[in-house]
Amino acid sequence: MQSSLIGKVEKAKVYARERHRMQIDGLHVSFHGENSDHEVAIRDGHWSCNCDFFEAWQVCSHTMALERVLEGMVPRQEAAALTV
Repeated sequence: MQSSLIGKVEKAKVYARERHRMQIDGLHVSFHGENSDHEVAIRDGHWSCNCDFFEAWQVCSHTMALERVLEGMVPRQEAAALTV
């Protein structure tokens, strides 16, 4: 392996440990839920989900799960701040 590629691999490992360096501005996820599939997105710091619960509460189990997975890289949801 070329030394320049080895250096990039090592730098990637450091970046992966330093999540505070990353901020996700836009993301689309197909979420395969227990009852049906859902489309979850974050765009410009705002979450969306096509499930009925999100429509009523602006937060749901799908967005809260992704918030946990991406902790530190996405903005916290105000409604979820007490539950996540």
